[in-house]
Amino acid sequence: MLRLFTSASIACGIVLSAPASAQVIQGTATAIDGDTIDMTGTRIRLAHIDAPEALQTCDRAGDNWACGEDATEALTSILDGQPVSCTVINTDVYGLQVAVCQTRVFTLGREMVRRGMAVALDDAPYEYGEAAGIAQRMNYGLWASTFDLPAEWRAANPQEPERVVQSRPQPQAAQPEPERVYRDRFGCLIKGNRSRRGEWIYHLPGRPYYEQTRPEELFCTESEARAAGYRRSKA
Repeated sequence: MLRLFTSASIACGIVLSAPASAQVIQGTATAIDGDTIDMTGTRIRLAHIDAPEALQTCDRAGDNWACGEDATEALTSILDGQPVSCTVINTDVYGLQVAVCQTRVFTLGREMVRRGMAVALDDAPYEYGEAAGIAQRMNYGLWASTFDLPAEWRAANPQEPERVVQSRPQPQAAQPEPERVYRDRFGCLIKGNRSRRGEWIYHLPGRPYYEQTRPEELFCTESEARAAGYRRSKA
């Protein structure tokens, strides 16, 4: 359990500058958890921070506190429906793009640290360390509680990531084969796209045009997509 956060690396954090050719993603976003956003179907992890997991709890004055849920709510409050610009600097082990994201008002990751709802990582730039110092001195968020670092909590509470799976029927006669479910640990994978010609088409993972398709909606099964008015891509 953590009561005091001390890290020499935060005090001398290295500022990472993105190359001139770095990918920039812009649009409106929603919070998935305290350090991950979804921007029109693209999941992006905020650089330089680690926030409590969605199921993580902390101890505040002897009471169980859903700090993971509150971290998600804090990021939602910071986003506040504003346009977001993300500069991609890396890709994590899960294939998620890692980016520094900003609204007109805030750098999302740094503001989460300043509010005490995330911790700064060892590679965080100096200003993240300053934000962490403010949060600790003012007992904001996590610093008003006893908590495990998110990485330690994940290690103690491993969760098997969901994968795209195909259910198989039991060997019984007259049993219909269960419908295939397209889903991973981040959500549904079938992309529903509305073309300029007014066609509503859904694309399956692994099919042509899937990767470049920007979805209006995401579905876990083909029947869900058809029920919403989409037809399967011919290619």
